[in-house]
Amino acid sequence: MGLMAPQDLMFLAIESREHPMHVGGLELFSPPEGAGPEFVRQQYQKLIDCPDVGVKFRRRPGTPFNTPRNLLWATDDEIDLEYHVQLSALPQPGRIRELFSMTSRWHSSLLDRHRPLWEMQVVEGLDDGRFAVYTKVHHALIDGVTALRTLQSVLSDDPSFGDCPAPFAERPRRAIEGKRSRLNPIGLARSGAGLMGDVAGGVPAAARIGWQALRERDMVLPLRAPRTMLNVPIGGARRFAAQSWSMDRIKAIRQAAGCTMNDVILVMCGGALRDYLLSQDALPEEPLIAMVPVSLHSMVDGEGGGNAVTAVLASLGTHLGDPLDRLECVTNSMQQAKRALTGLSPMQAMAVGAFMVSPLALAPVPGYVSHSRPAFNIVISNVPGPRKPLYWDGARLDGIYPLSIAMDGLALNITLTSNADMLDIGIVGCRKTVPHLQRLLTFLDDSLIALEKQLGIDSA
Repeated sequence: MGLMAPQDLMFLAIESREHPMHVGGLELFSPPEGAGPEFVRQQYQKLIDCPDVGVKFRRRPGTPFNTPRNLLWATDDEIDLEYHVQLSALPQPGRIRELFSMTSRWHSSLLDRHRPLWEMQVVEGLDDGRFAVYTKVHHALIDGVTALRTLQSVLSDDPSFGDCPAPFAERPRRAIEGKRSRLNPIGLARSGAGLMGDVAGGVPAAARIGWQALRERDMVLPLRAPRTMLNVPIGGARRFAAQSWSMDRIKAIRQAAGCTMNDVILVMCGGALRDYLLSQDALPEEPLIAMVPVSLHSMVDGEGGGNAVTAVLASLGTHLGDPLDRLECVTNSMQQAKRALTGLSPMQAMAVGAFMVSPLALAPVPGYVSHSRPAFNIVISNVPGPRKPLYWDGARLDGIYPLSIAMDGLALNITLTSNADMLDIGIVGCRKTVPHLQRLLTFLDDSLIALEKQLGIDSA
């Protein structure tokens, strides 16, 4: 058994029937040219015939219940892959609409804590000849960045390559041993010294951020977000919608406005949320605040599992009708947030992020969400994806649509990823609290078009 990190333990502790704490992904594939009708079933059979499952995908909590034994991970020697990997077929007429409906149901159900915390659905029956793969993994096991990297690592950029491993397969031990070699007495001593330095530096770091907040009076801080229809207690059923946009359109706006890609995406989301809340007669006078996760994986050593993220808060400028005014608001807010993290170690940055999201720990307390001001209104995550087209045994990866977590006080979540020359966005919301969630896709497109018009960009 291995000791569970406190952050991973938290994801298990706050989970309930109304609050599944897994992340997921829906991948769309086009079969290779000349593939027969049995191609999808052959791919499924290859997955369940995988001889060796990696340690990460054999882990489960020490007990299914929230007890002290949950401080430890248990590792199963044998895995029932026919349980974890299932073959499904869409009901007729097999449109994307039916695929999203089934995905919504799969994402609503809890993972079985008696087993390793992941499941996969291989889906055939799409009317356009494509097939899909839906995967969900508990957030205590890996975060969204790690999950996407795992997917990319088993696909190939060669469409003729026909021996891609399963994403849950055992990996070569060479890379693992290389990382374990760092854990010698000298390495541990250095880690300990670094930890003490992080702790010692945490106080002045916090003081600097506090001084910045006083100096920049419009800096976004926790518990300053307005009350909205999105920040209420929720049920357990989810609804999912997704769509893709050309990355060239996002880049053109970035170049014309002199901002970052992430700024453009946040403005796009802010415009869509403004229009959606207006359609529900529920737009607050104050701007919505987004929590934006920031990956620290490039700064942290590890074996590819667990969670290594911090978070910043940003205004979405939803109180502003002009897209360029909204862009200026978002850009300024993100620059302030980045300045607050400048010079911090990864551990200090994670501590700042933990402070930003700490009010979420109280969300399960009865009455808290209904009677407190939201720490923020929505989570918008940008997960880096593949930079070039990828293939699974010749089947082209057409789309990667992330599915994240909704919970009490956060009824809506937007997660996006890059996929070669496309931007893929997945939206997850409480089925009861967020009516007509699919309209957000239209509003996202409208928001992007409005930015292009204001900047004089021809989207054609």
